[in-house]
Amino acid sequence: MISIKQFGVFNRTFRHLSRYQQILRVLFRYGFSDLADHLHLDQYGLQMFSRSKSGDQEQDQIFRHSRPARLRMVLEELGPTFIKLGQLLSVRPDIVPPDYLKELTKLQDNVPPFSYEEVRQIFQEDLGKEPTEIFTSFSTEPVAAASISQVHHAQIVMRDPDGIERERKVVVKVQRPRLEKIIAIDLEILARIAQLMEDHLEEVQGHRPTAIVHEFARSLSREIDFTIELTNIQHFARQFAGCPEIYVPEAFPVLSSDRILVMEQIDGIKASNVERLRAAGYDLTLLAERGARLVMEQVFTHGFFHADPHPGNIFFLPGNVVCFIDFGQMGRLLFKDRESFIELVGSIVSGDESKVTSALLKMTVQQGEFDRDALSLDISDFMSRYLHLSIGDLEIGKIHWELLRLFSRHHMFLKPSLYLMLKSLGTAEGVGLMLDPQIEMLSLAKPFIKKIKLERISPRRLAQEAAETSRQYLSLLRDLPAETRSVLAMLRQGKVRLELEHHGLRPLERSLNQASNRISYAIVLAALIIGSSLVVLSGIKPKWHDIPIIGVVGFLLAGFMGFGLLISILRQGRGRV
Repeated sequence: MISIKQFGVFNRTFRHLSRYQQILRVLFRYGFSDLADHLHLDQYGLQMFSRSKSGDQEQDQIFRHSRPARLRMVLEELGPTFIKLGQLLSVRPDIVPPDYLKELTKLQDNVPPFSYEEVRQIFQEDLGKEPTEIFTSFSTEPVAAASISQVHHAQIVMRDPDGIERERKVVVKVQRPRLEKIIAIDLEILARIAQLMEDHLEEVQGHRPTAIVHEFARSLSREIDFTIELTNIQHFARQFAGCPEIYVPEAFPVLSSDRILVMEQIDGIKASNVERLRAAGYDLTLLAERGARLVMEQVFTHGFFHADPHPGNIFFLPGNVVCFIDFGQMGRLLFKDRESFIELVGSIVSGDESKVTSALLKMTVQQGEFDRDALSLDISDFMSRYLHLSIGDLEIGKIHWELLRLFSRHHMFLKPSLYLMLKSLGTAEGVGLMLDPQIEMLSLAKPFIKKIKLERISPRRLAQEAAETSRQYLSLLRDLPAETRSVLAMLRQGKVRLELEHHGLRPLERSLNQASNRISYAIVLAALIIGSSLVVLSGIKPKWHDIPIIGVVGFLLAGFMGFGLLISILRQGRGRV
């Protein structure tokens, strides 16, 4: 599991200096030098190493594109971590302006494939065998290549339940070499950039960039561990065991690892190929309704759902059977969160503003204090657009986007599990509308909503809640005497601490960090000058004009570093005392 390591400011910045330089060069080339200035990267001496020189013709070609398009190009050039981050931000209208959202949805995850030799090496390292020793046939050329992995077709002889050996078609998903190390470095850098954004850009502080990066790191680390995807497939298959409307592809644990996933090849028609489905005689209305119902069953009945059911991840098989693929992104939802969403939908339809407000507060995390009256006014305006509509006329995707904007205005953040749920339902709704423009997603949800409401007031549920509440109170009463004695003992011994947090010290902290960095830089510079002087006086060969070359190089490097430090001080001094 990848984690974002914590380092001191200086070490955290220079640990991966070459990657910082690469990122900054790309930003400068595409016209984002102002971002580096706003983040005060000059205080780390990075900008002077990273300015790229592009030809006039190249610059003209780049600047023909809009700024949002250039941001998309930056993310594509920086690789898998940044592409995935852009894809995450492409569905966050609460954070990203509309013109940028439109460009981020165009992000291309198609990258050049890696070589078959590297595929063989990964098989040797993870399974101890080459592909040709495991499979009867293995395509050396991938059928698809993306930023995380590439896919190969293969065939293998397997014994069926009757003991008969049969040849099976499979797909083999192989992770890119050294991917975990690349992503770990990029996540450290993104965490540092996010912290700089919170320090220097007031307009983004309310969006908690560091929290977004940490949630992104957690999600991405799960996506690149193929053993988690394998477990997801097995869980999903058990969830729908015996259901004839859905087919779950078989996975092969013995042939898989954390970087290799082998699963059954699906010969069906993608949901995106509507004309081919129609020509093959599929019932598009039935497919739309069945696909929508299956997604809602995942969410409302099981609480374990496919978080990215876009048209490329859904196949249809003969008999109008639905088949989901790519189980790298899955969501989990607690029963109480399902109840909160159903309470929200019911309150919108009934026009009860206070209940809508209560439901939204249960679904979100609030940062600091917020104005409840202002929130109520915004909710009233939000509801006025839906008050005259029936439940069947409500569009989940539209509600999702408007809620995200509302949350952004009031510094409220949707719980990650609920965000994934709304994203999944909104994506499934889009697929359903593509197959049948008349589909009403929330009308199909009525049986699930009714079931949860009934379960909420069932005698068994009420008895369980009463028993759990009683257990917690009994536990509290049992622990109260001991806890009281502990507090009194701490008071007698003077061990009770009062913690105060001052919110106006960030500028001072920033100035001290900057000063300490410059002092460290100056010490290194002084040591370089002294060392070079000693080398010159010692007369060490080789020489140039009777002066030791090593000493000359040392003086030149010291001059370059001193000039950079001087520029940094002068730039910092403009507009700030």
